[in-house]
Amino acid sequence: MQLGIAVVRGRSMLPTYRDGDRLIVLYDGRVVPGRAHLVQLPPGPDGPRPMAVKRVTRRDGDGWWIECDNPGEGVDSWTVDALPAEAVRARVLTRLPRLP
Repeated sequence: MQLGIAVVRGRSMLPTYRDGDRLIVLYDGRVVPGRAHLVQLPPGPDGPRPMAVKRVTRRDGDGWWIECDNPGEGVDSWTVDALPAEAVRARVLTRLPRLP
């Protein structure tokens, strides 16, 4: 079991997570549909994309379908199709309290 911290950037996971939220993530854990995960999006027209926090919604063939919580914001499976299983890197366990 390996834990890590991920920092949310952008608005694609509003209202669940806000820009700047810090999340505790579990690497190499089991994928849980319905939960937020840290995923590696495929490269875009401008090159590699950063890791992203997205909700895994269902199994899709050999991969996973991911979605944003804020429709119309960000990149998800509606624009890049299902991700291969190895692209789902960690599961979000909890959000750390915001610093004042």
